[in-house]
Amino acid sequence: MSTIPSPDNTPAAITGRSILVGAALSLVIAIGIPYGSMVIQGSRLGLSSATPAAFFLLFVLLLTIQVALGRWGFRRGELVVIFAMMAVATAIPTRGVVGMLLPMITGTFYYATPENQWADIVHPFLSDWMVVYDPAAVKAFYEGTKGSAIPYDVWLKPLGRWFAFYAAFYATIIAAISILRRQWVDNERLVFPLAQVPLAMIQDDEGKQRSLKPFFRNPIMWCGLLLPFLFNSTNALHHYFNFVPSLALQTSVELFSRTASLNIRINFLMFGFAYFINSNIAFSLWFFYLLHVIQESIFRYIGIFSPEELGPWTGSGPVGAIMGHQMMGALIVLVFYGLWTARPHLKNVLRKALWGDDRIDDSAEILSYRAAFWLFIGGTSAMGFWLWKSGIPAWIVPFFLFSSLVIFIGLARVIAEAGMPTVTPEMVPAGFVVSGVGVPALGAPGMVATGYSLVWAGDLLVFMTAPLANSLRLGSAISGTRRRLFWAIVAAILISLVVSCWFMLYLAYRDGAINLHPQYFTGFARYPSDFAAKKLANPTGPSLVGWLWTGFGALIMGGLMTARHFFVWWPFHPLGFAVSTGWVMNSIWFSIFLAWLIKITVLKYGGPRTYLLTRPFFVGVVLGQFVAAGLWLVVDGFTGMVGNRTPVY
Repeated sequence: MSTIPSPDNTPAAITGRSILVGAALSLVIAIGIPYGSMVIQGSRLGLSSATPAAFFLLFVLLLTIQVALGRWGFRRGELVVIFAMMAVATAIPTRGVVGMLLPMITGTFYYATPENQWADIVHPFLSDWMVVYDPAAVKAFYEGTKGSAIPYDVWLKPLGRWFAFYAAFYATIIAAISILRRQWVDNERLVFPLAQVPLAMIQDDEGKQRSLKPFFRNPIMWCGLLLPFLFNSTNALHHYFNFVPSLALQTSVELFSRTASLNIRINFLMFGFAYFINSNIAFSLWFFYLLHVIQESIFRYIGIFSPEELGPWTGSGPVGAIMGHQMMGALIVLVFYGLWTARPHLKNVLRKALWGDDRIDDSAEILSYRAAFWLFIGGTSAMGFWLWKSGIPAWIVPFFLFSSLVIFIGLARVIAEAGMPTVTPEMVPAGFVVSGVGVPALGAPGMVATGYSLVWAGDLLVFMTAPLANSLRLGSAISGTRRRLFWAIVAAILISLVVSCWFMLYLAYRDGAINLHPQYFTGFARYPSDFAAKKLANPTGPSLVGWLWTGFGALIMGGLMTARHFFVWWPFHPLGFAVSTGWVMNSIWFSIFLAWLIKITVLKYGGPRTYLLTRPFFVGVVLGQFVAAGLWLVVDGFTGMVGNRTPVY
């Protein structure tokens, strides 16, 4: 059960100074994350939907500025605003938006060769307003031009159109999460494990406010923090001094005549977060992952394989796209079942939005239900129009939007309930659409446009719905009107998007993008055109087998939900099945198992009181990983060390 603190009873929980500080720290994030990833090439504090940079900066803020301010320190509601702004800002600078956008809208020209034939297959069908066409500007972007200015006249038009798309996209998901907040937080009381750490950090003493929060006066928390901090610091020191040993907490076990393997690894983040997950969910997460390994091994042994080529981030497993279709079917059922159970709340939203029913109170939301409803309609309509203009046939656009919203909302629900710092789908919208309708239906312009959807819905290691959902959960600790939180979030998004885009361009034109990060500027840059060219060279129709595997996943998910609804004793939570096929599970399942085992042991022999006493230790474990990553990134920045990374996902 989630612990929801009483709302901040200060007269103005969302103040001007909290928004200004949040904006300033969003600016730090917009520059610091690209610099850390591209120049220092150290710990990547933006490489997770858990938003590591926000946790690290909140830790620093509470131990420095908050203490220095004394009785003028930030109230809990103000700290919620600051953290929320940092969280959404963290989801943009590299893997979230900018690190995908800039390479993908330029790579098609820089990497075109006679061998890949992009000039003949892809370029004639590109929308000229979607990419950077100037060959000199593209060449300078990848190879650098010391002393030359950024050619803004070349970049402003395509970036402006992409920013318009992102404005519609973010409007849609902000509206959707705002509408669902009361259902998830107040009605279903989802745990939101990722939100438990900042909630614990900003909690005040009973009846008074002291400059140093009680969280930092708890020795149990510091014991938990030191565990990952010392472990990762030892590995960081190894980069400086060869005589310091490098530590590892992982091994791999081959199973079933080497048709499957289990990665046994301690992931400190998941180990900490999993302690706050409902025990039934934690059990189901590792149990269904093991079943997935067995299923995949059996399929490999008897030769069941999907030959569909659905582009990057889809069908990369040993049995092809089967697991991606299965996960997509499960997510569809998860989202629609959630909407079905929320129908009383959604009816209230519609009554308030369309008829202004005064009996329905929406004052606790960051948007009125009327504003959220019309923002959702307007945002999805604008996204649809943009996708149609990019080349996707009008009748396929709704299918594209449907698959995208299912994935984004479904994964947000998984993070809200299961607390996974990183969760990725085995199927992205581009792959699902190509499999579902076929290349001939899309046509050449539609196939090329589908390739460019990988910019915003391809690699989903970082996606905005996760920090938004956690931020609105944290907003429950704010008293009075929360409308300003919406504008604070919008400001943080705008600052991070514009500043990080400018800074990435500055670094690229100064040093050459190919010298910054090969995964982004030699790998991701090729993906849209490579995907489109391969499908256009060998067009495939709609896949009946793909639809059958999607139906199979939906059927299993529906059966699990039905059993959970009708049988109180049923031990399996369907959420475990929905994410069992994700590649991330291979590296976190054992940490979930370990935290689950400790938790059920503590509850059985110590009871709820002992569990509450041990919680600070696991909060410290999570924070220790983030602090180690952030602190060593700062140290590396001063010393000039390159490639010293602490994992944050």
